[in-house]
Amino acid sequence: MTDKVRILVIGVGNMGASHAKAYHKLDGFEIVGLVSRSIRERQDLPPELAGYPRFAGVTEALAETRPDAVSINTWPNTHAELALQAMDAGCHVFMEKPIATNVADAEQVVAKARAGNRKLVLGYILRHHPSWAKLVEVGRTLGKPLVMRMNLNQQSSGPAWTWHKNLMESLTPIVDCGVHYVDIMCQLTQAKPVRVHGIGAQLSSETKVQNYGHLHVVFDDGSVGWYEAGWGPMMSEVAYFVKDVVGPKGCVSIQVKQDGEAEAKADGLSDSADIDQHTKTNALKLHHAEIDSANNFTRPDEWLNMADEPDHQALCEREQAFFLRAIREDLDLSAWMDDAVNSLRIVLAADQSIRTRQAVEL
Repeated sequence: MTDKVRILVIGVGNMGASHAKAYHKLDGFEIVGLVSRSIRERQDLPPELAGYPRFAGVTEALAETRPDAVSINTWPNTHAELALQAMDAGCHVFMEKPIATNVADAEQVVAKARAGNRKLVLGYILRHHPSWAKLVEVGRTLGKPLVMRMNLNQQSSGPAWTWHKNLMESLTPIVDCGVHYVDIMCQLTQAKPVRVHGIGAQLSSETKVQNYGHLHVVFDDGSVGWYEAGWGPMMSEVAYFVKDVVGPKGCVSIQVKQDGEAEAKADGLSDSADIDQHTKTNALKLHHAEIDSANNFTRPDEWLNMADEPDHQALCEREQAFFLRAIREDLDLSAWMDDAVNSLRIVLAADQSIRTRQAVEL
């Protein structure tokens, strides 16, 4: 395919607007419409998106625009249904993570994509981030087993807290954000997950689910990982961003500027609620474990400078450039789709473990 890919964008909230701006900028896409239940009244769309056709319903938009591809950026509990509807209409699909809210629906979406030869790209934005790719590359040199320590706690308030409460109508924090970081763990180990354990706590009377959670996963090569996520105005900003990989030969860590203060910035967001901070790295620190006969280290730590890394919008553009290439070059996305189901299975097992108070064997 050399013509422009005609794309319909469903959902124009935080991520949807970012992806729509990427489609607007990339020469290979043509936006044929924006879909949101309240879009006809929206006055806050980015200027570059204001002139595109607007639709309040997906069925109407698909029938009228007849797109080549659909971008799904809605609440997680709508993802699978919308993806199936789009593929039934003959469309390729980009979908924000997670692929579904249960494994059966996720497998159905992947099966539909395979059966219809539709491209299905999930919004695993860290896969398109040069610093995270480097973290995986270096982490694989540290030997086995690996110990992986990751978290993303968000001290949310104002619109961010409203958004998080809406998200928790579909999923808990360790499920929604956890798929990103569990996917990184699976890339690092290239091993099979065998057991998952979760713990959680409900820190807010405004949510129906636990807004704090912690998962532990064990792999068949002996590697272990943990991931922690909490959302809400009560969350601490001390060590809200930990990304560590430890192996027999040393460790590699993502380093970001932290001062431990929770003071909101001029835009009203605390550091942990700022979406750019979720992917920002600044640098990777590589520590070598080799010691001499006196138990002193034989090599100094290394700093891998990542100062020129892309910001969040540039990452969205890289992500959508990959989607475009997958369509035009007929890329085989089988492994990507299987990985999306696998990471969802792990985080849902952690959620199950919290409810049953028992570890879950995979």
